[in-house]
Amino acid sequence: MSEVECANCEKLRAEFAAYVEHTKKQFELMASQLNEAKKRIKELEEKLGKNSRNSSLPPSANPPGAKKPVVKKPTGRKPGGQPGHSFHPPHRFPPGQLQDVVHHIPETCKGCGGSLPKEATEGLPEPDWHQVVEIPPSLIEVIEHQSHPRCCPNCHEITWGEIPGEITRHRFGPRLTALIGYLSGSPHVSKRGSEALLEQVFGLPVALGSISNLERELTEALANPCSEALAGVRQAAAKNVDESGWKMRGKKAWAWAMASVRHAAFQIGFNRGKPALQALLGGKPVGVFGSDRWWAYSLIPTWLRQLCWAHLKRDLRQIVERAGPGEWVGRKGLRYHRQVFALWHRFREGRFDRMELGRRMISIQRRFGRLLRKGLACAEEKTARFCANVLRFEEALWTFVRKEGVEPTNNHAERTIRTLVLWRKISFGCHSEKGFRFVERVLTVTQTLKLQGRPVFQFLCDAMTALRNGTTPPSLA
Repeated sequence: MSEVECANCEKLRAEFAAYVEHTKKQFELMASQLNEAKKRIKELEEKLGKNSRNSSLPPSANPPGAKKPVVKKPTGRKPGGQPGHSFHPPHRFPPGQLQDVVHHIPETCKGCGGSLPKEATEGLPEPDWHQVVEIPPSLIEVIEHQSHPRCCPNCHEITWGEIPGEITRHRFGPRLTALIGYLSGSPHVSKRGSEALLEQVFGLPVALGSISNLERELTEALANPCSEALAGVRQAAAKNVDESGWKMRGKKAWAWAMASVRHAAFQIGFNRGKPALQALLGGKPVGVFGSDRWWAYSLIPTWLRQLCWAHLKRDLRQIVERAGPGEWVGRKGLRYHRQVFALWHRFREGRFDRMELGRRMISIQRRFGRLLRKGLACAEEKTARFCANVLRFEEALWTFVRKEGVEPTNNHAERTIRTLVLWRKISFGCHSEKGFRFVERVLTVTQTLKLQGRPVFQFLCDAMTALRNGTTPPSLA
């Protein structure tokens, strides 16, 4: 082989080696891109698979293919009252609330046809009754105050009668103001809805600006009762906390709710972190707090917390539905979850006491802890991260076992804040921070009164009357 041929061979070999190296790099790049694409596809599939059973999405946001949140087996019975159900008699209004009583007295005997006396004789039973309830044609009472002029016969000066300032300061009475607040805070009627109701049903045209002014006045009237409710829930031995989104002119805000057995308190602002929670707590945490695992709650010591097992169940379901290397963690976790609630329901039914509940939970606590520790070595990063996150607050999983009045879920706070979520869906939030205060105080009062089993509308009337008369407002303590 000549020197020229050898040189050509060496050149070809070098070119081939370079081509192989280039091809190898191309394949490595393509493999990396393929892995990234697979990872991205899996993440997108997870997002598409999220629903109210495996995430914090509400049932109303479920995708079309999601399972129904609660699947009830058909009973085969017809709708309505069933045979043997308890009878609920109609409410009978007392004599003081009756506008008239019409007496229906028989004139002839149905036995012999003889005439009957007009007056009742001794020994007869009490008369039967049937009350008809109707709305009067006019539901509003209008009082006109007139200032009359008088001319002095001596100097011919005209003097006008003076309407007292406490009357001219207000165009709408305290009960009407309370009604507008009640419509917003209880059935969540919008301002335009209140405007239409007052005009169509009451025959009272009211401008939207007037409704806003009356809401601000009611906000002032509820200041002291709301302070009492907040103090009550802060000092409660057990309470639940939750937060949800709110808006002010399209800007993101956050609403917090804290509820005990007898009190509820709301707070709205632009922060979802520890500063907002600290403002709600008002100082050193007192009592046990049920919550989810949102990072801001780490402000509360672990031994004063109860993590929500309902949130835990959704996370475990999500792990199972990912069908990855960590699926076994989710399946075992859900089995332990069922065992926990089987014992809890039996305890609630009175089948055994709290000491026995604690004794029976020991084995589940140990097995669930071992599962989380094994899950730390899981090849699936999300599952391993979930196990690490729960292990940080492992003690807070079992507070309900040893503490009276503590529930294993955060359902109490979620039910309390749901009324705010419904309000947000109707009104899309507020237009000012004054609106924040109105929502906070109306919901604090209405939800606290609901927990205490007290009438809402009458309380709002009493609060408005007290504000205008300068007297002590009703109490929520």
